Amino acid sequence: MDVATTARRLGRATVLAVAVALAVTSCTSGGGGSADNVAKSEPPRQDSDDINPKPLDQLKDGGEVRFPLYQWITQWNPFQVDGRYGDAVDIMRALEPDLFTTDASGRFQANPDYLVEAKVTSTSPQVITYKLNPKARWSDGKPLGYLDFKADWEASNGKKDGYNIADSSGYELISSVEQGADPSEVKVTFAETYADWQNLFRPLIPAAGIATADDFNKGWVEKIPISAGPLKIGVADKTAQTLTLVPDDTWWGTRPKLAKITFRVMSQAATTQSYLNNEIDFATAGTATAYGQLKDAKDTVIRSASPWDEVHISFGGGGPLADQKVRQALGKALDRSALIKIANNGVPVEFKSLGNHIFMPNQTGYQDNSGEWAKFDLPAAKKLLDEAGWKEAGSGQPRTKDGQQLELHFVINDSTPQSQIDLSTAAASMWLAAGVKVDLDKVPKNDFFTKYVNPGKFDIASWRNTDSFPLSSSLINFRLPVGDNVFGNYSKLGTPEIDALLKKAAGTIDPVEAAKYYNQADAKIWELGHTVELYQRPTVVAARKGLANYGAFGLATTDYTKVGWEK
Repeated sequence: MDVATTARRLGRATVLAVAVALAVTSCTSGGGGSADNVAKSEPPRQDSDDINPKPLDQLKDGGEVRFPLYQWITQWNPFQVDGRYGDAVDIMRALEPDLFTTDASGRFQANPDYLVEAKVTSTSPQVITYKLNPKARWSDGKPLGYLDFKADWEASNGKKDGYNIADSSGYELISSVEQGADPSEVKVTFAETYADWQNLFRPLIPAAGIATADDFNKGWVEKIPISAGPLKIGVADKTAQTLTLVPDDTWWGTRPKLAKITFRVMSQAATTQSYLNNEIDFATAGTATAYGQLKDAKDTVIRSASPWDEVHISFGGGGPLADQKVRQALGKALDRSALIKIANNGVPVEFKSLGNHIFMPNQTGYQDNSGEWAKFDLPAAKKLLDEAGWKEAGSGQPRTKDGQQLELHFVINDSTPQSQIDLSTAAASMWLAAGVKVDLDKVPKNDFFTKYVNPGKFDIASWRNTDSFPLSSSLINFRLPVGDNVFGNYSKLGTPEIDALLKKAAGTIDPVEAAKYYNQADAKIWELGHTVELYQRPTVVAARKGLANYGAFGLATTDYTKVGWEK
């Protein structure tokens, strides 16, 4: 999951009805109110990236690259429920062992800095044998070994009390982790077949750092106690909201080209001016305002790719929304095509309507399962609300039931780009037409996830899920909570049938057969009224000319050791 949220308060929806109607009909971005006159290209293919690839001998030694960071990273443990922030996981894979990397097509490749090889050595039961690079060492001097794999498995399989885990997918299917023929060999045995085993232990976390629940939950807050990567944290200045990564002198692999990578916390909207002021070297250009200002900036290149990246609107499961018919009605009351045009205004890559929670439109296996649940049908939405007992109260007025008005709250990050403000206010206007009053409630960006989304304290919220790849990782977003652990399913909505289908898909080696189960699960997720998918979000970014091996990655892993400046 990524922290770049997609909504912000502009005011109360009832007050903005006229302005919203104009936004829908003219597709304004809020950046000046002009019609969309930017030519649109088709989204890049799934197997492509746009990173200005250069061999290391064509890069300068040393130097600095400055990147934006959209939220201060508090929890660094990627296995902990609060540690799934997208930038944190990305950075951690440069600080801890990333056993496998992926190319632009999403194919896994063993990372030779950590693995001599890793392969399936038995199919019944499924056994994976890892042969570790004997040079690989933790920062405390200990070699990587089976105890680290065992600790990560035991911490993440959901069986240990007090471990607030992010996701048990895959780990809950492991039956044992043992030493192999020698200390550099690890054998992982599965009780049930798991197709995406290469996505486990990514990154690997040292056993010494998660020995107790307290270590697991709190030992990685504001610090990284043990590392084993090409980079390490140089400075973490919370007051200045600045984080630097520098080469780790104990690194046994190819030395990173840069002397320093600096991350500065700022809102997405602020990146444009920071880039133009030469304060950062990379900025999002995925909105009309940003693209309009950055496309012709001096020494700038626009790069784009199609990652696993989606924008959606999620519904909570409390109050009136505990009724499935109310959630279904909210979905039917939305004109998704109008909302997508608002978001796409002024951006040079087409935003494709998304009809699937698991596959992106240009992934093999994609099919539109939204059916009637995402079809704009205001009479049908009103009928569902009637059936749920919410009676009409007149045009522009919220429906009532048992003396209560049908009023919901849309929790919004206060640093959201203008195009998403327009989108969320337009959605509120559409809901009001069905008799649902939706207030847009602004909250501080650093509180949006930790105080509202993660604990499920919202009626409606919008954010992006990114990098739910491989497909089995989608289970985290839709599985039923276990006790207080909601995994990544912040709506807390689910069914045993959806869980079973997703788990069956994850255990199916044949990708064609697996796709059938994933699509069956997706159809049920639509029917549940869990989430209204809007569009696949292409990566559109501005990069400083000469920045190499960085940009729009598609499904590929970021390799910070290769990032640098051309000679």
